[in-house]
Amino acid sequence: MASEAAKPDEKSSPDMSGCAALRRRQWNSESNLSRALAGVEGFLSKSGHDRAPWLCVAFGTGILAWFTLPLPLHWVTLTTLCIAASLAAHLCWRRCGAFPYVSQALFWVPLLLAAGCLLVWARSEISGTRPIRAPLFGTFTGRLLAVEEQSALGRRRLFVAIREPGGDRAIKVRLNLADAPTTPSPVASGSGDGASQGAGPLTPGSLVRFKARLMPPAAAMVPGGYNFARTAWFSGLAASGAVLGRVEVLEPGQAGGSLAGLRRSLSRHVRARMPGGAGGIGAALVSGDRGGIGTGDAQAMRDAGLAHLLSISGLHVSAVIALAYMVAIRLLALWPALALRVRLPVLASAMGALAGVSYTVLTGAQVPTVRSCVGALLVLMALAIGREPLSLRMLAIAAFVVLALWPEAIIGPSFQMSFAAVLALVSLSTCAPVRAFVAAREEGVLARLARWFAMLLVTGLVIDLALMPITLYHFHRAGFYGAFANIVAIPMTTFVIMPGIALGLAADLFGLGVPVWWLVERAIDTILALAHFVASRPGAVTVIPAIGGSALALFALGGVWVGLWRGQVRLLGLGPALAGLVWLALLPPPDILVGGDGRHVGIVERGSRKGTADRLVLLRESRSSYVRDNLLELAGMQGDTAYLPDQPGARCTPDFCTLVLERGGKAWTILVSRSRNAVPERALAATCDRVDIVIADRWLPQSCRPRWLKADRAMLVRTGGLSIDLSNQTLRTVAEGQGKHGWWRPYESGTGMDLPLISAKVF
Repeated sequence: MASEAAKPDEKSSPDMSGCAALRRRQWNSESNLSRALAGVEGFLSKSGHDRAPWLCVAFGTGILAWFTLPLPLHWVTLTTLCIAASLAAHLCWRRCGAFPYVSQALFWVPLLLAAGCLLVWARSEISGTRPIRAPLFGTFTGRLLAVEEQSALGRRRLFVAIREPGGDRAIKVRLNLADAPTTPSPVASGSGDGASQGAGPLTPGSLVRFKARLMPPAAAMVPGGYNFARTAWFSGLAASGAVLGRVEVLEPGQAGGSLAGLRRSLSRHVRARMPGGAGGIGAALVSGDRGGIGTGDAQAMRDAGLAHLLSISGLHVSAVIALAYMVAIRLLALWPALALRVRLPVLASAMGALAGVSYTVLTGAQVPTVRSCVGALLVLMALAIGREPLSLRMLAIAAFVVLALWPEAIIGPSFQMSFAAVLALVSLSTCAPVRAFVAAREEGVLARLARWFAMLLVTGLVIDLALMPITLYHFHRAGFYGAFANIVAIPMTTFVIMPGIALGLAADLFGLGVPVWWLVERAIDTILALAHFVASRPGAVTVIPAIGGSALALFALGGVWVGLWRGQVRLLGLGPALAGLVWLALLPPPDILVGGDGRHVGIVERGSRKGTADRLVLLRESRSSYVRDNLLELAGMQGDTAYLPDQPGARCTPDFCTLVLERGGKAWTILVSRSRNAVPERALAATCDRVDIVIADRWLPQSCRPRWLKADRAMLVRTGGLSIDLSNQTLRTVAEGQGKHGWWRPYESGTGMDLPLISAKVF
């Protein structure tokens, strides 16, 4: 019996040994996981990191994920997985109680990712405005909502609420009106039905009638271009266009006393005191009205790295608050009874906060200004309670407040550039070498000024380095010498121009402002002269083609890592940041750009000899420079353009052009349509068989089958604009990443694209 009992044990011994080996492997894997988690836990506990900035990054990443993922199924899947991961981390932490840092990170980070995605989704559903389906032309009656002066362009911009033709909803439209006097309506001047009280100027609240052509907000012309449709979706705009003729005022609006009227009065007063370019910039600093800034001055300021001075942002709000704070604390200190009983920094902070909020409201309370005001108020609060005013936590709270109110701001250049600049500034100020360099010491005035000057230059260089990829991504051009120009421009704006404008407005109450305005005008003219000088230097401006978000995302990943960690571990972020910069620098221009309507085509002509520059060849000449400038910008090129029918290698008829491009060791034959005339199908099919690419703003028959790509109207209504790289045989479309977002509405057939049946010739 003993021997029989032993047999089953012998037979089962291999299975038992296998189970023991499996248990050992599981134990080893669990042990390895525990050691890895313990290492991460130890690193987090010793790093002294602040959790608030990282949670804000997770919240913003969730918002960006909603913009990046194309379908609602993806958004639901992301939020479901994040919530499930957060609940699992919470249950595991409650059960074992180990690794509190890791457990909290695994709980809060996915939760905030889901919160960001859901918030911007809800914002899109609530505030998103469906655009009109097709262009409209006619006479409209509506209520004037706002008026923006654009004197430098000789026009005004009107925002009007009208009833959608053929629908029952009220829509908001944006219209450009060339400067011209308004005319009273017979209805307004007569007794009529008694509803109107006579005609008046164009002021908010007026009931107006006008003739206009309205267009749906346009998507990006080509990949990487400005997506006005997305901006209009979140801004509540259903259409944009131009007024044809004059505007009749049926009912007068607000006669005066409104905040908008006060802004217009201040803007006109400043321009009257300082004519020319100085007046336009002064008006922008006072009221946020940038309409008086000339195109040449604005471009020079951008190329010189001084464009941030033209929009009300952190610099201007901080200057106003700092001036109010310093004046208040100095005046209050003259009252001994108050100074001995009340903490003066608290009162001075309250006065500074009141000045900052008033300035923000006066200048229109735009999102960048509100964002800057929120950050400045947090700094004042920190000063009042004795905390560090400039910290990552302050920056995180300001960013979280802005994203909670306007989540769509995260994809805009204003949000990205302002917070990147402050993050670079905070990171630089927390570096040990910088702290040692700026530490107080016994030294002379010249040495102190030299250190201040050196620190100002280093700060400008760091901020320019942080902002350059963002600038190149959004605007496709950036200035190299902005750090040097800002050494002069920022102190002059902060200590001369802003206080001078405030003093000039106050002195005008007593008729004593002339010398003050003269000084401010000289200071602004100095900045303008500096901007034009810097922008005209060789190599002052670099341009790149339109790019995808991958290079910027890589740079942002490295930049955030460098900015949010402390100690030597932050150096690990330099690798991705430098890789993103190199990616940007080596990005080649596309070979062909095709607009979403197929009418505007740009072809990059490579320099035939070494040292000769590339040139952009356009299919059509345009009376407006808008198309030409956009195609040049998106191709990453500067200079003049050429006209395709004038090129020696092109063969053109009134209806088609053919040309050959040498790319990647291959000759590409391209056929481009020039008209919408009907063509013999057999001849067209034979021509298509002999070419590699066909580009047309018409619907082509199925018999037209080129060897590689057929970009006709049937394709472009689905894809939008195209960017074609022949060397790599790659194609980018505007539709990539748009998915089911509300602002992306491809063109539909039958919208005014019927072609007249006129015979035409092809090759």
